[in-house]
Amino acid sequence: MKLSTVRTCCEPVLVAPIDQAEAEELATAFKLLSHPIRLRILSLIANAPGGEMCACDLPEVMGRSQPTVSHHLSLLTDAGLLAREQRGRWAWFRVERERVTVLRDALNLT
Repeated sequence: MKLSTVRTCCEPVLVAPIDQAEAEELATAFKLLSHPIRLRILSLIANAPGGEMCACDLPEVMGRSQPTVSHHLSLLTDAGLLAREQRGRWAWFRVERERVTVLRDALNLT
């Protein structure tokens, strides 16, 4: 489910028509972010000190089990919205801002 075909230079959907492939890829990404847990994880990581967060801290902050948080982290990582770095036994995550910017810009009116 990686965002591969949507280019950073694509026109906003409200300014110019997009093709079928771009529409499908954007819809997939927006569906992924439409889940409250995933949207909150993305927000928490983006706003964490240094812009990264250890997976070990998320279950407590989210009030969810570790397997649930891991599942959502995997989906976000597979989509290219999060980057994962293994440090010892813990995984650290940061937001792939360029990928999130593509989604934001797709809805930009200017």
